[in-house]
Amino acid sequence: MNEFELIQKHFAGWDIPGDQVSLGIGDDCALLRVPEGSHLAVSTDTFSEGVHFFKGTSPEALGYKALAVNISDLAAMGADPLGFTMALSIPDSNADFLKDFAAGMRKLASRWRIPLVGGDTVRGPLSVTVTVLGAVSEETALRRDRAKTGDRIFVSGPLGGAAYGVWARYRNIPETRETASLFYRLDYPEPRLDLVPLLRRLECRTALDISDGLLGDLSHILRASRKRAVLRLGNIPHPVFPEGLLETERLKMILAGGDDYELLFTLSSDNAAKYRKLRQENPELPVLYEIGQIEDYSPDVSEIFFEDMPVIPAELTGFSHF
Repeated sequence: MNEFELIQKHFAGWDIPGDQVSLGIGDDCALLRVPEGSHLAVSTDTFSEGVHFFKGTSPEALGYKALAVNISDLAAMGADPLGFTMALSIPDSNADFLKDFAAGMRKLASRWRIPLVGGDTVRGPLSVTVTVLGAVSEETALRRDRAKTGDRIFVSGPLGGAAYGVWARYRNIPETRETASLFYRLDYPEPRLDLVPLLRRLECRTALDISDGLLGDLSHILRASRKRAVLRLGNIPHPVFPEGLLETERLKMILAGGDDYELLFTLSSDNAAKYRKLRQENPELPVLYEIGQIEDYSPDVSEIFFEDMPVIPAELTGFSHF
């Protein structure tokens, strides 16, 4: 099967609605309409076997996650999806692999109505690169440099589950009924694009997704905004871990483990109170977890301080790709 046959069979004709697409797959470039008054939001991630995913990861999970982590970047910027491109390097055109890979990617693309508008396929080591395109206004963009003193710090869900999956797979610890949900969080992360309308309503201005660990990613906001943070460890949500896991390992997973792709964001104290009132009136609204607050930067004190854990162990740092 040549490149064009491969694309036509597995990736063309997904029939995902999108009035923003003037011209999609099949020409030299895709043509997309960007809404008037919006900026084009662009993000790219590469997934390489042995670095970003384990050898033997199911092709469906690989296709799903390669798109999910990029959609998560759109959510972290508060952007609406326009489309995405995908470049796939694959050792051979294995029909079963491609069918399952495309199915995983299409499942998520259909859910968030984000059409595949172009890309490339080559023969080589297994690797996937996805570029997502979105639209967001200057006023509602969730930038890292907009945290203000007094803002409350929130996360959108439990942290550490995916990190447990990584830890267990490195040690060849098999999945059990007790840990199945933790492995699932690693393979099938849920991009929190569902929160974008609520964050706009709450006038959120600063956010990012937790890909490299809470402490490491929070540091990005603090340095961009020239602030510090005071957190409460007891307020940070986490899944139920298996019995027998050492406390140091559990803390590493919650504070420094990556791959959760929950959102980390700040709200003014007034908007934090507004959220609590809204949720009291509408229990169906998503749960947002307040874990601390932003304070003025000072060179004489720690960038991140825990009220209930005065000393942060030195090994609790975020994930590094190199």
